[in-house]
Amino acid sequence: MEKKATFGAGCFWGVEAAFRRLDGVTQTRVGYAGGTVDNPTYKQVCSSRTGHAEVVEVTYEPEKVPYEQLLTVFWGEHDPTQVNRQGWDIGSQYRSAIFYHSDEQQQAAEASRSVAQTHQSKPIVTEIVPASTFWPAEDYHQRYVEKNGREVCKITAPAPVEPAAEPAKRGGLIGRLVG
Repeated sequence: MEKKATFGAGCFWGVEAAFRRLDGVTQTRVGYAGGTVDNPTYKQVCSSRTGHAEVVEVTYEPEKVPYEQLLTVFWGEHDPTQVNRQGWDIGSQYRSAIFYHSDEQQQAAEASRSVAQTHQSKPIVTEIVPASTFWPAEDYHQRYVEKNGREVCKITAPAPVEPAAEPAKRGGLIGRLVG
């Protein structure tokens, strides 16, 4: 039985591409969540007046790709210590957020945040909040990397990170984020 997961990790284009590469992910959609305006447009979200984050909604088969693996990709695709920004992208729509769909997802997200924090020299600012209405982004944003043949909005290395594997080392993925 398929489940949903929703993540905000800055610009949604590169993050969507990372999730699409996982065996067991059956669908991804980029869009907006966590705001106060129904059916917002990209222009409205970029104004920082709607409260939405750019997010990726992931539909997955948990027997093939467990939620914890999705969390590993999430932590590896962005810098969770940046407040309302990722690299050059600045604004509340680029905030780091996990929108959980169940108590189990909430518990797993909180546990993974604690582990990820052990690899950061700055505090993680990722919000872990209940999933709200997901509003799909305009068609031209969907599968943007596939349509344009290149990866954009990426501030980390493309390989997923296993947060509990070992402490951060200078030059490693997490080391590049903090050291």
